[in-house]
Amino acid sequence: MLDRGRSQPGHGTPRKRSSAGDIFAKELATDVAQNGTIKRLVMDRGFGFLSGEDGKEYFFHRSSVEGSFEGLQEGQKVSFDVEASAPKGPRASRVRVA
Repeated sequence: MLDRGRSQPGHGTPRKRSSAGDIFAKELATDVAQNGTIKRLVMDRGFGFLSGEDGKEYFFHRSSVEGSFEGLQEGQKVSFDVEASAPKGPRASRVRVA
């Protein structure tokens, strides 16, 4: 007979243990604000690439632009957040003209 008042091994909700790997993964997933320059625009396909102040290149999609994508120009200064946990590498989000 089961004692409903106490938790049985293997039953109920397991407690989540925090480990260094979990903490590191959460740090990678957080957005980091940065400044940069629009390196290349592919207007007909709706995306482009930014050159960050850190020297890295970041992909961005028209849906991540705050304002008008059509109003952007190559060489323009922008600020953006970095989605470090994007599946294909670092991706810019919340792109806005600086």
